[in-house]
Amino acid sequence: MMKRKALVSLALATALTLPAIAAAPPFDTPAPVAYLKDLSSGAVLYAKDADRRMPPASMAKMMTTHVAFHMIKKGELKLDQMCQVRPETWQQWHGPQAGSTMFLSPGEQVSVQNLLHGIVTLSGNDASVVLAECIAGTEPAFAALMNAEAKRLGMKNSNFGNSNGWPDEGVTYVTARDLATLAEATIEETPDLYKDFYGQESFTWGKTMGSGQAITQANRNPLLGKVQGADGLKTGHTEEAGYGFTGSAVQNGRRLVMVVAGLDSYNGRIDESVKFMNWGFRAWKGQPLFAKGKKVADAQVQLGDEETVGLVAPRNLAVTIPQGPSGNMRVKVVYNGPIKAPIQAGQHIADLVVETGNTPPQIMPLVAEKAVGEAGFFGRLWAALTGLFA
Repeated sequence: MMKRKALVSLALATALTLPAIAAAPPFDTPAPVAYLKDLSSGAVLYAKDADRRMPPASMAKMMTTHVAFHMIKKGELKLDQMCQVRPETWQQWHGPQAGSTMFLSPGEQVSVQNLLHGIVTLSGNDASVVLAECIAGTEPAFAALMNAEAKRLGMKNSNFGNSNGWPDEGVTYVTARDLATLAEATIEETPDLYKDFYGQESFTWGKTMGSGQAITQANRNPLLGKVQGADGLKTGHTEEAGYGFTGSAVQNGRRLVMVVAGLDSYNGRIDESVKFMNWGFRAWKGQPLFAKGKKVADAQVQLGDEETVGLVAPRNLAVTIPQGPSGNMRVKVVYNGPIKAPIQAGQHIADLVVETGNTPPQIMPLVAEKAVGEAGFFGRLWAALTGLFA
């Protein structure tokens, strides 16, 4: 009897006074692959071949950076830790044939902090490999860390064979949806490091031959200086992959993450990225639903010292809807229940699901309002008896 109850899925209708909504606004792009998500609501605003496996080019460096950020957050890596440039690594990753570089020198000692700037801002292939070897000993060993993190994040259609996205006969591949998942994780799980490293307009490292002048390179992010609130993330380009970009910007409390890939020119990447992000902010708007801490509904509790637990918003919850009225909106609370005790205060135990017609459902977490302990002996006995005769 208890097993049957545990498998019951409840969908509770929640009465809300909300404006009617319009159909999804049209958008078209020559990019073969495009994806846009509003992190503030979880709404996918646009998806074009978003699950196609494709080479990421330098967008793979987002995972290299993400792995390093997590190690720094956990105290396993220090920003001031020094890494040495092996002569063999320098030999492979310098000169025109090596693509984008940080202009490292053989035998040079470089801090993790400066290598991260070289990866994020300069897209240094040399910096990526040096950091990978510094962290894991070899680049293949670091790639294993990248794949473990991809698995944790649920990036089901991605695999990494190297740290910089260099073509490797198809071993390294991603999807636009997975790249957006990675960007979202970096932004939300390591916000301080994201702020410190992404969005820098330029970085200076290395010296020119002969005159010895310092080398300053600009960030290739096509949104910087063109879209308000732009602060990341990473471009990529190879002959195989074309021109791609994973970007993010925040305006009026709404943060969007976008991916375009497979474009055929540098300027085309700029134009499409700016147009895509502006469409996301201008054609859509946020509609507040519940303030942080607001109780949305109650959930039944199994074998707890309370029969129910309140479901509250862990943050300000809003839905993303098109500009202009018309249409309908349906809001419901979904959880697998009854929920088995014990339950911790703030534990994610339910979801708020908002359906807005012809757009994918927007799913937002709801958490326990308070802790619920396990029922005592007599409480469990009573639950067994009532379940027997139910």
